[in-house]
Amino acid sequence: MPRSFSSVTLGAGINLGNALDTADEHALGLPRRYFDEIKAAGFDTIRLPVAWSAHAEQAAPYTIREDFFQRVDQAVDQALARDLNVVLNVHHYHELNHVPDAQTDRFLALWRQIAPRYVDRPELLHFELLNEPRAAMTAQRWNALLSQALAAVRESSPERAVLIGPAEMNDISALSKLELPDDDHLVATVHYYAPFEFTHQGAPWVENSAPWLGTTWGGEADRKTVSEDLAVAAAWADAHAVPLFIGEFGAYERADMDSRVRWTAWVRAEAERLRIGWAYWEFGTDFGAYARETDTWREPLRRALIAE
Repeated sequence: MPRSFSSVTLGAGINLGNALDTADEHALGLPRRYFDEIKAAGFDTIRLPVAWSAHAEQAAPYTIREDFFQRVDQAVDQALARDLNVVLNVHHYHELNHVPDAQTDRFLALWRQIAPRYVDRPELLHFELLNEPRAAMTAQRWNALLSQALAAVRESSPERAVLIGPAEMNDISALSKLELPDDDHLVATVHYYAPFEFTHQGAPWVENSAPWLGTTWGGEADRKTVSEDLAVAAAWADAHAVPLFIGEFGAYERADMDSRVRWTAWVRAEAERLRIGWAYWEFGTDFGAYARETDTWREPLRRALIAE
C-alpha cells in the first residue's frame, strides 16, 4: 500500500521554537500577530515544541501546572482559530533521555494529562510523543516506551494523529530501527540538518563548531546528497505505508544567507517532490525566517520555504 497524504496532510510548516520549550529570558513570545503572519505567508502547520517536564511535579501524580497549561492552550487555540494544523510535542525532556527507567512513569503521566486536555480540539491538532530521543534512550528502549506512550494517548484520543520519530535524535539513518505499533493514525517524523558542519557552523552549544564557520553549500554534490538522504526516508515510509513529516530542518544564522537560502529551498523542494510534509526550524530566533527586531520576514528565507 503506497504512502499517502489522504489521511494526514501537514504540508508546509514552521516551528515556534524557543517559546514554550525554554525558560530563556530572550525566549520567543507568542503574540497573536505571529500566528497571523504565519497564516498570511502561506504556511499550513505550526509545530509547537513544549517543555512539559519543566512545569510538572517531580513526584506522582506529576501534575502539570495549570498556568503553564493555559499558556499552551492559548498558542494551540490561536493556531487552530486560523485553520492551521498544530503538532504539539514533548520537547527537551532531558531527564527521560538520560535515565529513561526512572522517568517512564512521569512521561506517561504527562501524556495522560495532555491528551485529555485537548480531546475536544479538532483533528487539526496532532500529538508528537517525544522530540529527538537520544543518549540512554536507545532504539530498543524507545520502541518499548513509545508503545506505552501511544497507549496512554489512546485512552482518551483513539483517533487523533500521533507523530513518532526514531531514536538517535530522529535521524533518518535510525528509521530502520523504529518499530511502529499497529495503528491507523500514525505519522513518522524525522529531522534533517545535514551536513551538520554547514547547518550548525558557529553554534555555541555545539562543541568545536567555530572552525566550521565559512562553510558554504550549493554544489551539485551537495544537492545530490540531500536528494539521496530524503529518498531513503521516503522509501522507508512507503515500505511501512505511513505518512512522513520532516519535523525540523534549518541552518543556523551564522551561515551565509545565500547558502542558507539554497539549502533551505532544496530541502523543501525535494521533500515536496517526495510528498513529505515539513516544518522549518524555526520562526523567529537564531535559525529564524522571521526578524522580530523589524517584525518582517527575512524574504529570501520565506521565498525559499513558500514557493510562489
